[in-house]
Amino acid sequence: MVLAVFLFIVGFVCLIKGGDWFVDGAVGIAERFHLPELLIGATIVSIGTTLPEVMVSAGSALSGHGEIAYGNAIGSVICNTALISAITAAVKPGPVENKSMRQPVIFFFIAAILYCAVAYTSRFFSRTIGIVLLAVFVTYMVLSVLQVMRNPQQAPVPEEDEENAGDKKESSLAKDLILLIVGAALIAVGARLLIDNGTKIAEALGVPESVIALTFVALGTSLPELITAITSLIKGHGSLSLGNVIGANLFNLVLVSGLSITLNPFSIPTGKLIAGHNASLVLDLPIMLFVMAFLTLPALFRAKVTRFQGVTLLVIYFAYCVLQFVI
Repeated sequence: MVLAVFLFIVGFVCLIKGGDWFVDGAVGIAERFHLPELLIGATIVSIGTTLPEVMVSAGSALSGHGEIAYGNAIGSVICNTALISAITAAVKPGPVENKSMRQPVIFFFIAAILYCAVAYTSRFFSRTIGIVLLAVFVTYMVLSVLQVMRNPQQAPVPEEDEENAGDKKESSLAKDLILLIVGAALIAVGARLLIDNGTKIAEALGVPESVIALTFVALGTSLPELITAITSLIKGHGSLSLGNVIGANLFNLVLVSGLSITLNPFSIPTGKLIAGHNASLVLDLPIMLFVMAFLTLPALFRAKVTRFQGVTLLVIYFAYCVLQFVI
């Protein structure tokens, strides 16, 4: 038990550092080749910060732990929205670019409606549903690239001493490639440690796997988004964090869940009940939809997020975590 807890913590650390290095390397390479900043944020950064969820959920599905794959995707959306974005809104509320938010928000709710429709009707996610979700992911990526191509916006190139520019650029490119590779490797190792030892801890404590996935594992795999949010706050770019979280939430449904379901279809967890009904259908999915609507819809209409939204979401997240261990 002690060893499992230690390795679980090591897995968290690997995910944090791996996600951090992966994003740094990916963004560095993109900027070096003068790719538009919007394209970097809409694709590389969101995919990079979602990699822990991809690794954890895909590994869980393949090893027969569908509860973790299912709970991690939903739990990460709730955690990203009601904790990470909520912290950003509560600490530093402000204006957001509602035009750039519109497309990922629309795609998120399309995917969420499909996801919920399957959960409430068949309660089984077949390989066909997984492929459909992956198709939504590909469609979103293609439209994002086309949108950027129609409205090019090159990333700024830092001014350098001309004599040292070539050497510095070559050195930095090598560093970015190393960060990318090492970061991806750490994410893979951390995800494996998290799955194996999270399952052992759940079994030892008698806690259902779905609870561990919806809280501890979801928080752990969302730490890259938390790091991005804190960094954005420090640098005064709160809207960057919001955009990254919305993109990551979309990817949790269409990429993380889509890949997991395609690899190994599974049913929704049945371990917890509320008033005789499946807790996931009564609590988890409605909370996921509500917190995303509460965060994004006012921002789309008013082009800003408020401290009230942030504080309310934090209260909801705290109450949600408490409920996971009460029911």
